[in-house]
Amino acid sequence: MLEPSPARVAAVLWDMDGTLVDTEPYWMRAEGELVTSWGGTWTHADAIGLVGNGLHASAAVLQSHGVGLSAEEIITILTDRVMDQIAEHVPWRPGARELLAEVRAAGIPTALVTMSVRRMADRIEAALEHELGGPAFDAIVAGDEVEQPKPFPEPYLRAAELLGVDAADCVAIEDSEPGVASAVAAGTTTVAVPFHVPLPADEAYTLLPNGLDGVGLAALAAAHATRLADGAVR
Repeated sequence: MLEPSPARVAAVLWDMDGTLVDTEPYWMRAEGELVTSWGGTWTHADAIGLVGNGLHASAAVLQSHGVGLSAEEIITILTDRVMDQIAEHVPWRPGARELLAEVRAAGIPTALVTMSVRRMADRIEAALEHELGGPAFDAIVAGDEVEQPKPFPEPYLRAAELLGVDAADCVAIEDSEPGVASAVAAGTTTVAVPFHVPLPADEAYTLLPNGLDGVGLAALAAAHATRLADGAVR
């Protein structure tokens, strides 16, 4: 493990859907199209209930709404449909690319931690590399590469392991309840930026209800230092 100074952020771990890119409407549209093609009904409330979930858990919900396909078939269809929409337009979240660029310029390692499948993560990473003019992430952990998806801690623990740092020395940025739960359980300093689904204030994480627009690296470092000062680490 690398040995950062006590208050230094060793790495920044990024969620993707809803945090870096506003792809949740794309997922919701794909889910609705699939359910209705099987004669079922899919409401906005149904779609909101899947935000941040692992894909296999989401597939099980779609099956309960009448989709007569295997989980893998559902995941493939949804991923293909979302990627078709991304090919037309990548819906970046305000401030996310700017913050990522600042983190990269500071030489701080980064990882993408998403419950989307790897090919979609690679597509977003490629778009980010084009935007930033260089590598966006030092590691990627995707939903089809973990045994226990968010809200379990495995995705964030795996990301820290790939970067060679302790999860407790990392800052994770998340937008959903399952994602925040995963990052907190892994022991990271967690910054919550809710978007489609509100999150309550909680001592377990730093809440930024207005998102990442205008948020810089100093804010991440301050959240990490505050957590250390509160004795929440080790």
